[in-house]
Amino acid sequence: MSTVIYHNPRCSKSRQTLQLLESNGIEAEVVDYLKTPPDAATLSELLELLGVEPRDLIRDGEAEYRQLGLDDPTLSRQQLIQAMVEHPKLIQRPIVVNNGRAALGRPPEAVLELF
Repeated sequence: MSTVIYHNPRCSKSRQTLQLLESNGIEAEVVDYLKTPPDAATLSELLELLGVEPRDLIRDGEAEYRQLGLDDPTLSRQQLIQAMVEHPKLIQRPIVVNNGRAALGRPPEAVLELF
């Protein structure tokens, strides 16, 4: 199974994580998730691999978070996932997947535990 990084080239942590993988000789398929957002099933799988809930993966500092009222505690898991599908900017980044495991590159070195 190949390594995949859900990457935002405009994010410094995402760039640092990609550079860290490359400097360790790890080739990764780069998914620019703002251009190619994951669908709900993929996002649900990533949450499962990360062992987190949707709220843990949402960037609450983004304008869309406030505009969409995502701080509402009554929103369901599916509603939060759908908000991230429709507004991928809300997805915390970068996410690296390798051999059925995933890690969030915050800090970038955290992804090295997958190898």
